[in-house]
Amino acid sequence: MRIRGDAQPRLGPFAAGPVGGIAAAAAVVLIALSGRYGFHRDELYFLLAGRHLAWGYPDQPPLTPLLARLGSELFGATPTGVRILPALLAAASIVLTALIARELGAGRGGQVIAAAAAACSGHLLGNGHLLSTATFDLASWLTVILLTLRLLRTGETRWWPLLGAAVGIALLNKLLVLGLLAALAAGALTAARRGLLMPRPRTLVGPLTALLTALPFALPVLWWQAAHGWPELTVAQGISSDGGAGGRLLVIPMQVLLLSPLLAPLWLTGLSRLLRRPELRWARPVAVAWVVLCLLVMVGGGKAYYPIPLLYALTAAGCEPYAHWLREHRAKLACALLAALLTSALAALPVLPASALAVPMTVDPDIGEEVGWPELARATATGWAAIPADQRATAVLLTANYGEAGALAQYGPALGLPSPYSGHMGLHAWGPPPATANGPVLLVHPAQYPDVQDHFTDCHTVAHVDNGHGTANQEQHAAVVLCAGPDRAWAELWPLLRRY
Repeated sequence: MRIRGDAQPRLGPFAAGPVGGIAAAAAVVLIALSGRYGFHRDELYFLLAGRHLAWGYPDQPPLTPLLARLGSELFGATPTGVRILPALLAAASIVLTALIARELGAGRGGQVIAAAAAACSGHLLGNGHLLSTATFDLASWLTVILLTLRLLRTGETRWWPLLGAAVGIALLNKLLVLGLLAALAAGALTAARRGLLMPRPRTLVGPLTALLTALPFALPVLWWQAAHGWPELTVAQGISSDGGAGGRLLVIPMQVLLLSPLLAPLWLTGLSRLLRRPELRWARPVAVAWVVLCLLVMVGGGKAYYPIPLLYALTAAGCEPYAHWLREHRAKLACALLAALLTSALAALPVLPASALAVPMTVDPDIGEEVGWPELARATATGWAAIPADQRATAVLLTANYGEAGALAQYGPALGLPSPYSGHMGLHAWGPPPATANGPVLLVHPAQYPDVQDHFTDCHTVAHVDNGHGTANQEQHAAVVLCAGPDRAWAELWPLLRRY
């Protein structure tokens, strides 16, 4: 079925060989570098959450913790083992970017440029290096964009169930994909084929099919959030308030930086093509959706990288004109992509020694959160040893955040440490400590939440964390504080320790 009898644009063959080669090379590089530093704080949290599988957590649906558990069981609970699946997802995102370029009329040359540009981008390399919710978001959003373009181009109803399934699976990772759908729907208002996404009654079968396909994936997640008072909205409000006005103004500049400033000519060309070329007006919703989603993030105060999958689609749209230019300027384009790759790798991958982390941390402070966790566990073990042996059976280990709890769950057993507790994010649901745990309390990093220590008596510092690299991440020089005990029963205290 085609919309209004329009001629369906023909696609050229897919450049499977070179695109697959680029994707495979990226995956090999990511896996080869995966063990250079250590776990990221979020990965440690996901590993811990994977031991407490549920349909949701305060800050996310269940998919990423499930992938952490799957990766650790298949490949080992090491940084490399956990990061094999992200590397494969990054390779899939490269292929999807090339497929989007093909959908928008790119031949073999344009598809290869699109794949190479994606492989040289900092956002893809950074998320392919780590297991994070953004890793799966990029691949799943690109899938939704590709299927949306296929629907807009062909009008064939057989793509609706696949689109619904893609959206449903994306909802298992983050509810943010609903923002993508809203932006695409807003973009459809400006398109000549707006009837596809805002159908008349006789064309409702396709959208209803997509909805019914998505529901089995979405309902358990939405039910869990509703049953627990929609905590993800509370987390989102915290992100919004943390960003401030300055963060909202940086939404587009940060995307340019995360993608790579050297790739700006590609996505600017793509944006212009989708908005101005008559033969691509059917794909205009994707261009408008990026603008709309950027505005939504600016107004709502979300993170700058939320709209970036749409920026990859715009990059794909801009590659075909450069395929013709490439014939006469091959060396210039190769130099630009190589420069993008080198700068992106320096900012996003562990190519420098850990002692030089201050350099990439100027661009991405998050990379500093990959070091220091074994040292934190050893400092905590020093504090635990200060507890008299006859009191350890009733003692409690309490951390300020999920990264610290995850690190102690990962490295603590070998040092004789018990399972940690924390009021942060999903860990709050796994407490409180039993009523019989009425002995000393060892607090890790209480300065992060100064009011926490007020609930405990006779506290004194027994150790400090030193990651050995001088890296100024969150846990560097954190205190390990030993207290005589809580000032009230754990059941009464636990609600006061919840932190989002």
